[in-house]
Amino acid sequence: MASPVPHTFPSRSEPAGTSPGGCPAALGTRAPLDLLDLFGDGFVRDPYPWLGRLQAEAPVHYDSGTGLWLVSRYDDVRRVLLAPSVFRPDNALHAVAPLSVGALRILARANFTLPSALANNGTASHPGLRRVVTRFFNAERVAAAVPVIQRVAEDLLDTVCSEIDATGRCELFSSFAQVLPCRVLMELLGIEGVAPATLIRWSDASLELFWGRPSPDRQLELAELVGEFHQWLTRTVRGAAPSTSFIGALAPHRLPDGEPLDVGTAVAACFFVFIAGQSTTGQLIATALRRALIEPGLWQHLPRRTGLAEAWVEEMLRREPPVTTWRRVTVRSTELGGVHIPADAQLLLMLLGSGSDPEIFPHPERMRLDRANVRHHLAFGVGRHRCPGASLARTEAAVALRVAAGRLPGVRLEEGVTEPPMLGLLSFRAPLDVTVSR
Repeated sequence: MASPVPHTFPSRSEPAGTSPGGCPAALGTRAPLDLLDLFGDGFVRDPYPWLGRLQAEAPVHYDSGTGLWLVSRYDDVRRVLLAPSVFRPDNALHAVAPLSVGALRILARANFTLPSALANNGTASHPGLRRVVTRFFNAERVAAAVPVIQRVAEDLLDTVCSEIDATGRCELFSSFAQVLPCRVLMELLGIEGVAPATLIRWSDASLELFWGRPSPDRQLELAELVGEFHQWLTRTVRGAAPSTSFIGALAPHRLPDGEPLDVGTAVAACFFVFIAGQSTTGQLIATALRRALIEPGLWQHLPRRTGLAEAWVEEMLRREPPVTTWRRVTVRSTELGGVHIPADAQLLLMLLGSGSDPEIFPHPERMRLDRANVRHHLAFGVGRHRCPGASLARTEAAVALRVAAGRLPGVRLEEGVTEPPMLGLLSFRAPLDVTVSR
């Protein structure tokens, strides 16, 4: 009989001697909050000391480097998400860094626009558009997608196993974690005529351009890719799509005034769904894989112990969600966490911090598979803008983890390598390398 799997795994990201919030006491004397750099390597690699400081000392903190108000405590983040009349989503998809004139010209030539559709929509048209999306990610469709997810996972792992047999190693982010959700999404939404690698490249470019801090030269490269993506989406939306496909379901949709859905808004909805449905899930899978491989007594039990993969994914969503922050803007001056915030203030909701709030999740640095309130995390948001693909993302990550552990029982993270490169955008964080060897 297999030995029982421990219910608690201490996090390897915090050094010994950290407080329950994960914040070394020494940080308080060395690093004023004004030195916080949300794009800096130190924060990207280990954000928890900073998050602990924010929650303890300045739960609503103005960050002069970005012009954003950082909201880090669970209760405050949840309050904002549940009050859309005060905290609107209008800025959710705005570029974080100012775009250069050259990048703007490239986007203009591609007729790139992102009118209010889903994540950035606080108008009366949002509920109807959201219903179209949720029909494609309801419980029945997710259950029916499990065989698809398993088939795609097995197919990708055939190639992974062949590479390991030939070379003794394989990188799982680019060969498995990133590709699986893209291929699954393409099948579920009826996307044809484009290669998965192209969709991934377009999606990654969109994330970096709008949530990163790219140089002017890099902005030009990214803008070209984003423009290509938008033009492809526009052609696809205007084309003849099967009624059973996602784009086909958008075609007959009517706005609240009875007018048909315009092409621009349909393209904006597709832009968000295609990125959220593949990139963030791939990031979740990569994080869950990497952390599972280093937790003693976990990897070998994942294929056999019922519910273990699901429990691990849920704790990963709480502690290390792929979507680390999200933005809101105040409609009027208000008070939050005892701090006065003016009208039109740009808020950054620290979803990553909310899942590590010790007031809600005792000993948040520990990966507890029996955490009773784990589903209270805010990784998918809450309220009217809660992620409609949450169930699919959870299922894809759990299936990917279970199948990978079953097919690769003897692998381990490659030894003797430095910490992996990290995706360190304002709202997205994940390891970009999960190299395993035998």
